[in-house]
Amino acid sequence: MLIELKDLEINPVDFREEFGPGVIDLGEEVRQRSPLRSEGRADLVEEHHGKHKVVQDIRVKGKLDTSLEVPCARCLEPVVHAVERSFDLLYRPLGIDSGHEELSVTDAEAEIGYYEGEGLLLEDTLREQVLLALPLKTICREDCKGLCPHCGKNLNENQCSCVDEVEDPRWSALKEIRDKLNQ
Repeated sequence: MLIELKDLEINPVDFREEFGPGVIDLGEEVRQRSPLRSEGRADLVEEHHGKHKVVQDIRVKGKLDTSLEVPCARCLEPVVHAVERSFDLLYRPLGIDSGHEELSVTDAEAEIGYYEGEGLLLEDTLREQVLLALPLKTICREDCKGLCPHCGKNLNENQCSCVDEVEDPRWSALKEIRDKLNQ
């Protein structure tokens, strides 16, 4: 759904959209299990910069919910995340802030996104919010043992039969000292 400036100049745009699994690209590792439901409102916010310059920002406020599946970072088993998130975002025209000398960014300015052309694609906003809701590293459980580095077997299910422990050659000097002390 394209939220267009020309529509926002007349009235705020209310939205209630549902996107089935696979409609919004969330990347290779994230699988959407249930429809992504969203609802909210987009408004036009006009900022006056000087006497004759008006910047048209788009404010998108709403909420979303869905269910996602992400692989565990240790054992690669799927982990389900229920995502419910509210958002209040401000988008400014791309390039409007360029050309100024470099200034420090305030916390409020760090929360500003940018749009190109005549509007903003709602799907892009939702994709960003869903991905921000996920943890950086997903673990299926705290005591997850992961995969065997040699054979790739899931060590949570059962122990593998790999007996060859690969020694790191950097520890060999310390091992020799330990062996001499134990004699």
